[in-house]
Amino acid sequence: MNIPSLEQAEVLLNEAQELHPGPWVQHSFFVGKAAEAIAEQHPKLDSQTAFILGYLHDIGRRAGVADMRHTLDGYYFLMEKGFDTAARICITHVFPVKHLNSVAGKWDCTKQELDFLDEYLSKIEFDEYDRLIQLCDAIALPTGYCLIEKRLMDVALRHGVNEFSVPRWKAFLEIQKEIESAIGQSIYKALNGVVENTFGFNPYA
Repeated sequence: MNIPSLEQAEVLLNEAQELHPGPWVQHSFFVGKAAEAIAEQHPKLDSQTAFILGYLHDIGRRAGVADMRHTLDGYYFLMEKGFDTAARICITHVFPVKHLNSVAGKWDCTKQELDFLDEYLSKIEFDEYDRLIQLCDAIALPTGYCLIEKRLMDVALRHGVNEFSVPRWKAFLEIQKEIESAIGQSIYKALNGVVENTFGFNPYA
């Protein structure tokens, strides 16, 4: 498994933040922390690996304002550095449904790039890390963790819906169910601040 060290990952994200600052950086941090916390309870996953993969899943946004091509920008960037496992996550995190048109956004890519993505997806099988980061991307806001339903609605309101929206939602909920079965508890038990970020109040105040 080729991924950067924790120290290397921090350097890469700090550089990316200088190139293109924005809320995506904090979102990436919380995706990583969610993945780490859930992986600590998972019998097949390493928590530090999970953090690094989540932390760098949107690293393609270093290239500037873009829609779905941030996946390819991240993939190319990390492949050039020899981190093919982390590069893979840059692509797979947007595909709970393995179909190019299923993403919540627009492909601002060339036809050649889309053909590459289509072929790439056809040749891989998603593993536990792919599924974990897909899930954590769907529960992490720039301010922390929230119920997955809130995040899915947030994305739908910003990007609109299409014929793949309901299949995507079902796929996310199925991933959640599978991971909760593996860890023997609700994912939300592993995460702090879900109530505050979802409903806007502290239940213990």
